[in-house]
Amino acid sequence: MQKIDKEQYLINSLTSEHIGDDAAVIGDTLYSMDAFFEDTHFKREWMSLTQIARKAMLVNISDAVAMNAKPKYALVTLSLPHDIKDYEIELLTEALESTAKEFGCEIIGGDTIGGDKLHLSITIISKSDDPLFRTGLKEGDMLAYTGVLGESLANLQALMQGEKIDENAKFYEPLLRVEFVEKARSFLRVGMDISDGLYCDTNKLLDINKYGKEDLLLIDDNIGLSGEEYEMLIGFDPVHLETLKKIAEETGTPLTVFAKVTKNSERYPCKSHHF
Repeated sequence: MQKIDKEQYLINSLTSEHIGDDAAVIGDTLYSMDAFFEDTHFKREWMSLTQIARKAMLVNISDAVAMNAKPKYALVTLSLPHDIKDYEIELLTEALESTAKEFGCEIIGGDTIGGDKLHLSITIISKSDDPLFRTGLKEGDMLAYTGVLGESLANLQALMQGEKIDENAKFYEPLLRVEFVEKARSFLRVGMDISDGLYCDTNKLLDINKYGKEDLLLIDDNIGLSGEEYEMLIGFDPVHLETLKKIAEETGTPLTVFAKVTKNSERYPCKSHHF
């Protein structure tokens, strides 16, 4: 029997029909929220305040991108350590605002509280007239991912061993596939961003569609278990494969087909990327 993690158990316990995708879709408006917590997602000694704020905003905007939506507004809640300096707060807010503006998003409010650690929680309000959902897979569809996976886990392992990583490393600077999703949308059945690792997120996709998989590619665990990649996991009819390859090439997006959707109960081994 497949083990359900606590996050998925909580999600399964809620009753709203809008739960289940990267964002909740109500009309043409999408609502999403992610937390970025010290000692769960990062350690203060690993990242500058600018890097922390930037990544917190990027991982939240990723949910909008994954659903083919344009982020419009953000609400930011900060838990600030009692010893934080005014200039440090300015570094956080400047990085949050500048990163949001890169995607046409405006911070319109939020809340601050005092705490022992630095925690950020961001709500993104976005718009889409053709959102990309997780449901809709059909038997025989292909599953693929964008980018090159594995770097985020390698970065995390290096940091945990006290090593330094490049300032442009994926753990610091995830790449969001905005152009690819926009151009590929009409050829995709389903999609989601890879936040919990290819293995875990593929299982989620299969579970919600009540299908299994047939491997077309042998995937190393260092790739399959690398979370916080924020690349795209997509499903599509095989007739669109060449078109999607062309779009991937036009947008400079590596694209790897790794499985086919079938009627079985096959799943990948899944464990948390966090520490």
